[in-house]
Amino acid sequence: MAKKRKSGALWARFGIYAFLLFAAAFFLLPLYVMLTTSFKSMDEIRLGQIFALPSAPSLDAWRAAWSEACTGVSCEGVRGGFWNSVAIAVPSIVLPILLGAINGYALSWWKPKGGEWLFGILMVGAFIPLQVMIYPLVKLEAALGIYSSLPGIVLVHLVFAMPIMTLLFRNYYAGLPAELFKAARVDGGGFWRIFIQLVLPMSTPMLIVAAIMQITGVWNDYILGLTFAGRENQPMTVQLNNVINTTTGERLYNLNMAATILTSAVPLLVYLISGRWFVRGIAAGAVK
Repeated sequence: MAKKRKSGALWARFGIYAFLLFAAAFFLLPLYVMLTTSFKSMDEIRLGQIFALPSAPSLDAWRAAWSEACTGVSCEGVRGGFWNSVAIAVPSIVLPILLGAINGYALSWWKPKGGEWLFGILMVGAFIPLQVMIYPLVKLEAALGIYSSLPGIVLVHLVFAMPIMTLLFRNYYAGLPAELFKAARVDGGGFWRIFIQLVLPMSTPMLIVAAIMQITGVWNDYILGLTFAGRENQPMTVQLNNVINTTTGERLYNLNMAATILTSAVPLLVYLISGRWFVRGIAAGAVK
């Protein structure tokens, strides 16, 4: 009986590892093709051997994608889009996280009058498709005079991020020991003092989860950047689309692959660097 159980456990472990290896290969194979293609010359790409390693690796496609590729009538690569994405991402990450943390803290422990209604409205907003809200937001921002501007696209990202940020922090703070807040109130702590000195230092896992979600969402966004950012503030994803769809002859697959990897590099690095913190934050109550 013991031998049968041990054999069954070994087969189960083998099946798990086999599935994980298959899943890893399934998701990494496109990345492998993109990387190898970006280092190949067009003559080598024409051979059709997409899985073969480059015979003479070259960074020419990467240099061209960064600073020479044409995005419509401009041929300055995706470099300008990178800095536009940074300018959009920084306030679109900091502001929603800060306001979401304050809202979650207030709704979980201070119970303001009408707080449950506010929370319900925010949750309804989380389920409304953004496509439904684009036209009203365009009209509103045009009336305010901020349409096709950096403040305009940041405001849109803030609006769409508030429901999920509030939900994340509210659920996280609701799981903290109530005795901490009661003791802080007894010691004379007010709303802001407790939030800054007690709550925020304990919020590191959730802050990282929220930052990863916002960085990924804002950096990978296309439709909002295309609609609200304007020509001078186009994010990297919009410029990537322009690079791929701008052809004056032969389609340069190596350049397109290099531009795609450059555009996705920031979210990938964020996941690789802070992945373990993301798991900790989820386990600490992000989906409670």
